[in-house]
Amino acid sequence: MEKLFRSPEEISERFVELGCEKTNYHIVKLFVLSILAGAFIGFAAEGSNAAIYSIASVGLGKALAGALFATGLMLVIIAGGELFTGNCLIIISCSERKNGFLKMLRNWLIVYSGNFIGSMIIVLLIFLSGQLDFSKGMLGAFTIKIAVYKVHLSFVNAFTMGILCNWLVCLAVWVASAAKDITGKLIAIFFPIWLFITSGFEHSIANMYYIPIGILAKSNKLWVEAAATMGVTSEKLADLNWGSFVLKNLIPVTLGNIVGGSLFVGFAYWLAYLYKKK
Repeated sequence: MEKLFRSPEEISERFVELGCEKTNYHIVKLFVLSILAGAFIGFAAEGSNAAIYSIASVGLGKALAGALFATGLMLVIIAGGELFTGNCLIIISCSERKNGFLKMLRNWLIVYSGNFIGSMIIVLLIFLSGQLDFSKGMLGAFTIKIAVYKVHLSFVNAFTMGILCNWLVCLAVWVASAAKDITGKLIAIFFPIWLFITSGFEHSIANMYYIPIGILAKSNKLWVEAAATMGVTSEKLADLNWGSFVLKNLIPVTLGNIVGGSLFVGFAYWLAYLYKKK
C-alpha cells in the first residue's frame, strides 16, 4: 500500500532535487513566479490588517490575522510561486554538494527582487482602492501604526524575530512537502503560519507590504490624525520613511530569515538525515 505522506528522510532527499530545480529555472519563469509570490503575501498582509484593525484585544487580533495570513503561503505552494523565505531551503542541495552556493545566491537575489515588486503592486492597488478609508480612516490609521512599530524595532529584536519567523515558515513548507494531496498540504501550512503571525514574528516579504503601505498612508491627513489617537506621535511618524524601512527593518529581518530557514531547518535536517548517509 502506498504511503500517504513522505518521511522526514524522504523530504530531505526531495529538497535536494527541488533546490537544484529552482536554481536552474529560466530567469523569466523565476522572476514571474517571484512577483506572483510577493503579491500573494501582500494579499495575506492586507487581508489580515483589514480583519483586525478594530479588535481591541491584541492576542485575539493576532490569532485572527494568523488564520488569514496562512492563505498567502497556501497560494504560493498550491498555485505556484517562488518565495524568498521558503527558498532558504535551497541550502540543503548545496550542503549535499549537488548545487552551487553562487547559484543559490543568484536565485535568492532574483526571487527577493521579484517578491518586492509583487508586494509593491498590492501596496499601490490597495492605496488607490480606498480600502484604508474603512471606518472613517481607522484602517489607514492602523496601517500606519503597524508600520511605525516595525521601523522602531531594535536590530537585535528584528533579527531574532526574523529567525523565529522563518524557522516556522520553512517548517510549514517542509511539512507541506510531506503531504501528497492538497488537503494535507493546506493543513500542514496552516498551523505553523498561524503560530508565527500570532507570535508577532517578522517576515521580510510580508514587511514589503506592511511598511511601504504605511509610508504611503502618511500622505493622508485623516489617517494620520486617526493614527495619533492610537498613540502614533509626530516624532515616531517622522521616522517612518524608506530609509528606516530598509535599514531598521528589512535588512535585520532578512538576515534573521536566512538564519532561521537555512540553519535551523535546511542545514539541521540535512545534518540529521543526509550527512554521511552514504
